[in-house]
Amino acid sequence: MIDLYTWTTPNGRKASIMLEETGLPYTVHAIDIGKDEQFAPDFLRISPNNKIPAIVDHDTRATLMESGAILLYLAEKTGMFMPQDGPGRWRTWQWLMFQMGGAGPMLGQAHHFLQFNPGKAPYAEERFAAEAQRLYGVMDKRLAAVEYLAGEEYTIADIATWPWISRFEWQRIDLAQFPNVRRWYIAIAERPAVKRGYDVPKKVNEIPLA
Repeated sequence: MIDLYTWTTPNGRKASIMLEETGLPYTVHAIDIGKDEQFAPDFLRISPNNKIPAIVDHDTRATLMESGAILLYLAEKTGMFMPQDGPGRWRTWQWLMFQMGGAGPMLGQAHHFLQFNPGKAPYAEERFAAEAQRLYGVMDKRLAAVEYLAGEEYTIADIATWPWISRFEWQRIDLAQFPNVRRWYIAIAERPAVKRGYDVPKKVNEIPLA
């Protein structure tokens, strides 16, 4: 059994979608970051960086924070959503790192300035709106050539990236301008496990579609 500590954010949804996709049994513990519950001593013992998601795997006694590490761990544990060897494995890692180092942090900054603090920092708004457009362009070019980010198979690279794209409205992105991203996004949004994982630890809204 796995304990999942999470909230309704893109990073949190990576873990819940992966758990739903793999079918592993898990128990949800909501960590309301709006109430600073991520700073509680009990949670800090699991996630010293006071970030969600985090997991405790009671089968292996593994405790993990950081969404990318959690995805890799669950992929290794189940043998699912990551090629076991060969070029496909490294392509999956490559596009996972694209999300961890680029799409996640940069789109998160776009949320901060464009969605929550509009008008306060015009330079930052312009910078991160432009970077969001650039990142979507990179993905759109890639997805013109392949079905999923790492190739023809759905992998943890897609599971990591999709929740961030689900907030395209916060990033002031018109998905019609990126038809290959839109095709990929809608296809993943229709997966039953994604629909279930999106509503963990609680339902906030329907998955945005465009």
